[in-house]
Amino acid sequence: MHPQPPAPAPRRALVVQLARFGDLLQTRRLVRSLQATGCDVHLAVDRSLAPLAELAFPGTTAHGLPAHRAGSLDAPAFLAAARPVLAELAGAGFDQVYNLNFAGMNFSLSTLFDPAIVRGYRMERGQPRMEPWNRLMFRWVHHRRFAGLNVMDAWGLMADAPLPPGEVNPVARPQGGGIGVVLAGRNSRRSLPAAVLAPLVAVVARTTGARRVALLGTAAEKPLARELAAAFPPALSGMVRNLAGRTALPDLFEEVGGLDLVMTPDTGTMHLAAHLGVPVMAFFLSSAWCFETGPYGLGHRIWQATAECAPCAERSECAADLACLAPFSGRELLRHLAGNPEFENPPGLLGLVSALDLVGCAYRPVLGEDVQARERAAFRALMAEHLGLGVASGPSAEFASLFLEERDWMVEDRGQADFIEAVGKSL
Repeated sequence: MHPQPPAPAPRRALVVQLARFGDLLQTRRLVRSLQATGCDVHLAVDRSLAPLAELAFPGTTAHGLPAHRAGSLDAPAFLAAARPVLAELAGAGFDQVYNLNFAGMNFSLSTLFDPAIVRGYRMERGQPRMEPWNRLMFRWVHHRRFAGLNVMDAWGLMADAPLPPGEVNPVARPQGGGIGVVLAGRNSRRSLPAAVLAPLVAVVARTTGARRVALLGTAAEKPLARELAAAFPPALSGMVRNLAGRTALPDLFEEVGGLDLVMTPDTGTMHLAAHLGVPVMAFFLSSAWCFETGPYGLGHRIWQATAECAPCAERSECAADLACLAPFSGRELLRHLAGNPEFENPPGLLGLVSALDLVGCAYRPVLGEDVQARERAAFRALMAEHLGLGVASGPSAEFASLFLEERDWMVEDRGQADFIEAVGKSL
């Protein structure tokens, strides 16, 4: 018997995700798609998230960079901190690199590799470039009310063989540990104030029969936790457990994974709950738009504010005096959550449930009217056809021309270009 030849080495890919906690979790479709083909997947992440990356994606190798400090570092300081990891990445022999963030550091990192193997954003002959799929993403931004895909799908569909949407996150089911309440997101305008959130939590706890309410947040949100707890009715106070500032990321995995429901704004903890198969009730307002960053998979419910100015630009001042907050403050939403059949759907609020289609995760209205449902469906059908996943029978040629054109949306930022050039020359 002749000895069998050695098995070929698995293909090796690098996913560069240098953004925050929630963004890392939203790479799951891409990571799992690569793993499903036998690929050896590595992740380049901020070094604070490296342990989380390997916990969230078993079988991967994480490489930590000082990404979240990059804005406070000049190019030499960044290189001094990152050079060992950069050398490790350069010598790893990747044959695919998925560079996911439109940022100076990502462009600089791409110069470690042959441009031919870099997907997403790269430097080529000294010029920033992006793939056609990423250029298409930039066109969605101009029609955010009805266009765009869930970020998980936008990144996941960069793979040659994307995992089916139903195999990305588990179907969400209660786990027995009560309700988790995420106190706030990074942008306070996207979060419900304690006076608005407390009655919602109280009515959900009562109608679900919850025996435990865990308050989840960072140490900086301890005052908010105390304010929220003080606003709860006496019947709820005995079941509240304040975990603000007490859960490191591995502890958060364990805590969230055992809950029945997570009530939350658009946060990384929301994505963690969906990642772990825990039902989410999410409140989206201001710049948060569930059609882009909603919880992924089946079993989630979203309340989306639909003011005419939504979704707004996160860094711009609100000219409408937070009109999108009003629908969460009235009695009608409380009546609905309490099971009162006489409620009226609050104007400016859309109740949705998560669903799946050929392209990925979508959200179906169950309360209120999605006035742009027709355009939204046409866009998704167009993307399905563009990706070879279906045939779009509805969209007109005029509608298709909004997206399927060759345009260059890259706008050079001088500070970013200087950083790219300084770091790129030293790699």
